Amino acid sequence: MTIILVFFVAHWYLSLFFQTFFLHRYAAHKAFTMSPFMEKVFFVLTWIFQGSNYLSAYGYGVMHRMHHAFADTEDDPHSPTYDETIWNMMWKTKTIYSAIANRKLDVDKRFTEGVPQWEAFDKFARSWPSRIFWGAIYTFIYFQFATEWWMWLLLPIQFLMSPIHGAIINWFAHKYGYRNFEVRDTSMNFLPVDFLMMGESYHNNHHKHGSRANFGGIRWHEIDPTYLVIRLMDKVGIIHLDKSRQMRFEEIKKAA
Repeated sequence: MTIILVFFVAHWYLSLFFQTFFLHRYAAHKAFTMSPFMEKVFFVLTWIFQGSNYLSAYGYGVMHRMHHAFADTEDDPHSPTYDETIWNMMWKTKTIYSAIANRKLDVDKRFTEGVPQWEAFDKFARSWPSRIFWGAIYTFIYFQFATEWWMWLLLPIQFLMSPIHGAIINWFAHKYGYRNFEVRDTSMNFLPVDFLMMGESYHNNHHKHGSRANFGGIRWHEIDPTYLVIRLMDKVGIIHLDKSRQMRFEEIKKAA
């Protein structure tokens, strides 16, 4: 039992980390920079840890920029305001994401400029053989170590972990929580202490300061664990934070 729970929790947080760190903060918002070599490294690590539900940095980055530009309007790729259920929203998100990732949707240049692309790797990582390979590994681990019937209920979540992570924020953080900032959309900070989503649930903060690497930090209890890792990576030279951008934010915060 312990092995399955550890496997599930590790997959939850590692998959989520590369989604928020690489796909969200880097690909979509360029909250920091990295070398072309390190960018390739993080492409591969994202594939390893997202596994069967790997998301394209290009598809995610472009779609997320569209979400910020059109938040809670009819052109928003995912909004509880225009989708009746979370399942409808997830299907709409999947459809638009796939069209972008497969280059079948024409989008404005402002949404594509600077988004990292590695088409050959994306094609491989998003392929059905790749997804089946990772799914088979997950299933084998469950066959080996699952000791209770209810553990098998966790397996479908692991098959769909990345979409589930996105749906939690895109649905619940536009319906429930508190706001630090009045913005033109319904974004809220879903959790006062983000133990579950590695900083992603500070969604209202993020919609106010989209390119800021730290999603928390507005109130004393808003600790963003992903940002702590980003700070460490910056110190050892893996990535590079824009210090002037952080200083500008601190000045805005003091003035407010």
